[in-house]
Amino acid sequence: MSTTSMENTPAKVGVKEESAHLLEASDTGEKYGSNKADQENLLGSSMVHGASQTNSKTLPQYVAALSAAGGAFACGTLLGWTSPAEVKIYDGAYDFSVSKGEFSWVGSAMTLGAACVCIPIGILINLVGRKMAMLLLVIPFTIGWALLIWAQNVIMMYIARFLLGIAGGAFCVAAPMYTGEIAQKEIRGTLGSFFQLMITAGILFVYAIGAGLNVMWMSIVCGVLPLIFGVIFVFMPESPTYLIIKNKDEAAVKSIQWLRGKDYEYKAEIEELRETQEKIKQNRVSWMEGLSRPVTRKALFVSLGLMFFQQLCGINAVIFYSAKIFEDANTGIDSNLSTIVVGIMQFIATFVSTIVVDKLGRRLLLLTSSIIMALSTISMGVYFYLQDQDADSVANIGWLPVVSLCVFIVLFSIGFGPVPWLMMGEVFAADIKGVAGSIAGTTNWVLAFIVTKTFVNLTDSIGKGETFWLFSGITIVGVFFVYFIVPETKGKSLNEIQAELEGKSASTAPAAVNGAV
Repeated sequence: MSTTSMENTPAKVGVKEESAHLLEASDTGEKYGSNKADQENLLGSSMVHGASQTNSKTLPQYVAALSAAGGAFACGTLLGWTSPAEVKIYDGAYDFSVSKGEFSWVGSAMTLGAACVCIPIGILINLVGRKMAMLLLVIPFTIGWALLIWAQNVIMMYIARFLLGIAGGAFCVAAPMYTGEIAQKEIRGTLGSFFQLMITAGILFVYAIGAGLNVMWMSIVCGVLPLIFGVIFVFMPESPTYLIIKNKDEAAVKSIQWLRGKDYEYKAEIEELRETQEKIKQNRVSWMEGLSRPVTRKALFVSLGLMFFQQLCGINAVIFYSAKIFEDANTGIDSNLSTIVVGIMQFIATFVSTIVVDKLGRRLLLLTSSIIMALSTISMGVYFYLQDQDADSVANIGWLPVVSLCVFIVLFSIGFGPVPWLMMGEVFAADIKGVAGSIAGTTNWVLAFIVTKTFVNLTDSIGKGETFWLFSGITIVGVFFVYFIVPETKGKSLNEIQAELEGKSASTAPAAVNGAV
């Protein structure tokens, strides 16, 4: 999820891994179907339908998407918890001591849990449904926070963070998929961005309460949030796509009417879902066959590439040094307030992204984001390089890394933070979306773990400035990757996206009934 929790000491590099997510996560729609021959006809129906009829309401879809994103808010708190907790734990918040190396693993355990769960949750959501799977995640959330609150040793903290990582990582797959299946294509990007927005809101929330509460009470407040999510989300409808897959047509009608309004003409949408499901049964292929299709391989290349550049653009390094940057610039802002400032910038920028993602398009946001992020890390690299050579030489340019930091965080939160997760749910065919999305999610968390656990060694080996320049070089490669490889998915049906990935004109994709997304 593409947001980052802050740390104030190099030992806590492991904590950063959690940050780079964003999970803005967006693995949408789940249906199966497709032989090469039938692929174009089937793929367009899996994500919930455009519902272009004038009597379709969108407010209930916003309500359901925000309710699902309540779980993302809870995820944000576990991502941000390490920053305000670190110094307090070193000062004796628990009855046992925690070394800097051990605390690094306390942070890292979360990303390991998230990496381990991405594929299993893809199976669970097909067995019990999107809604039930998310409600079940309240259990590991609650147990994890309870273990953290009443931890008696470091091992209990490891277990707690691992369980919390399982819950958070699972939400990165289940919630965006649910949102994608209930949304009309006209608002799919906006609703999909709610997940990342609520993650940043959760991070900002825990930064704020962490400035005034001790570790126990901060953890208690965070532990209550998943329970509140469960109480609210239990009243939301199940995905109509899942209900049709399970032959629960009557329940699917009620779900669609809840989402689109009682006056919405649901028959065409239901019939389309039924027809698609019948074709799916007739043309079902194994996930291995699905992954072997050229169009799937290209979609996987696009998604994994975006995940790679999201993690290696330098977001962890920028956040890692944020407190030091504020301090060196003599801004007078203490470390607690600086983390809150960063959290506010992340939240505002992500909110802007939810507004513009369906207007400006994915590619424009990614290109703008990556170009300016590269320039920002170059300037930060210059600052730290000069500082390593002669600290006095940068005494008068303390503003440079501060401005670069703020610009970087804002542009990351607008583009490369949420968009890779959003596009993960758009580029895969319906019959392979669950497996491919889980692979992409697992890759993201594993990359986060590797980058953050090796970051300090990298800076020790080649220097801080050179490390930032390395991230700049990788980000510049990402610019070319986006320009030449990544397709635009704004306002397109899954048919059109798949046709573009296959190198065909989007106009050749068969029109979907009822404006299918």
